Amino acid sequence: MEGKTVIITGGNAGIGKATAIALAKKGASIVITSRSETKAKEAVAEIKKQSGSDKVDFVTIDLSSQKSVREAAERLKAKCPKIDVLINNAGCYFSELKLNEDGLEMQFATNHLGHFLLTNLLMENLKAAEKARIINLSSIAHKSTRELDLNDINYQNAAYDGWKSYSRSKFCNILFTRELARRLEGTGITANAVHPGGVRTEIAEKNANWYTKLGWILSKPLMVTVEDGAKTSIHLASSEEGGDMSGGYWVKCKKYFSNRPSQDPETAAALWKKSEELVGQEFPLS
Repeated sequence: MEGKTVIITGGNAGIGKATAIALAKKGASIVITSRSETKAKEAVAEIKKQSGSDKVDFVTIDLSSQKSVREAAERLKAKCPKIDVLINNAGCYFSELKLNEDGLEMQFATNHLGHFLLTNLLMENLKAAEKARIINLSSIAHKSTRELDLNDINYQNAAYDGWKSYSRSKFCNILFTRELARRLEGTGITANAVHPGGVRTEIAEKNANWYTKLGWILSKPLMVTVEDGAKTSIHLASSEEGGDMSGGYWVKCKKYFSNRPSQDPETAAALWKKSEELVGQEFPLS
């Protein structure tokens, strides 16, 4: 990947940092994003040390905030005139219902909408690369979602459940990937979704209730390492397959089937339209 530029959201920890180290070892120039400048600087130093590469930088971003995403996108565009790989890796979990500064449910706002907006704002820089790749981290958790109520983003008409909301956001990651791949057909840019596996991260510990935290901690010995969780993202970022195949859902470096509702083109198109409405901007890629 010598000469390639890779942006990884949430690259300061977990799967994102493991992905950054591996791709930096392959010669890529890495730019990670993080909400915290302190954590980003610490991660950059560690990535440089472990990879032996000095081509590592960062930009701060709060993916739950549309204002922050827009500001960060401008900095990323200036820093990376050509983006070869964009890995939308960052994610969050909340046991209790929480709204962001834009008045939207936090998991949907961060895990889906923030990446939807960021990806589209960086599109011209992705098109500047000869064959760019977009990789969206989803999860097998998407399978719990069978339908998508786009008129109740904030659970005003349904009881909120943290895991159901997380599942919905991962379901949206796949729908976004499929619609993005359709719109980018013929451009040379591929878009794929990834299930990294059950990985030993801290995602269900930071904003979770006590029993969710306990369950997550007790399950950790059965989970895979962040290095194993990063393997499919690394494969799609650096292999020939990642540049040739688009619109897929990948598990353990192989293409799998996501659940049937997440494959519905009408639902994917409806989510795209709703996402445009929520960010107040249209992105007509085709």
